[in-house]
Amino acid sequence: MSTEDEVRAASAKFYAALNSMANGNAGPMIDIWSHSNAVTTMHPIGNRELGWEQVRGSWEQFAKIATDARVQLDDQLLRVADDMAYELGIERGHLTIAGHEVHTINDRVTNIYRREAGGWKIVHHHTDISQAMIKILQGLQAKT
Repeated sequence: MSTEDEVRAASAKFYAALNSMANGNAGPMIDIWSHSNAVTTMHPIGNRELGWEQVRGSWEQFAKIATDARVQLDDQLLRVADDMAYELGIERGHLTIAGHEVHTINDRVTNIYRREAGGWKIVHHHTDISQAMIKILQGLQAKT
């Protein structure tokens, strides 16, 4: 298997884990992510998480309120250099947050992968901000 094929396989695992998380199970995210203090995310709700504990916590928290999701990566552009790789693309799909449907996900995304212990792990995930998701979460906060 070529290095590019290995990274494509890691990407496929990430999107399988993302779909699992967006249907209530954050467990598979633990396997695909690096557990380094250097990992980062910038989610569609505008947050930025630094380090494995914050990144893991963000996925676990979102899994508690996410259901009925399907997200896929379209228009993938992949670049690999030595032990680092990045992909660009468009995440498309739908999901429900605490009973409120987000009708369309159509966000630009950047993912960064690093080779660790013979395999590829994701170290950064960054998407466009989703005003629809932010509005739903603000409504939930207002009720508490």
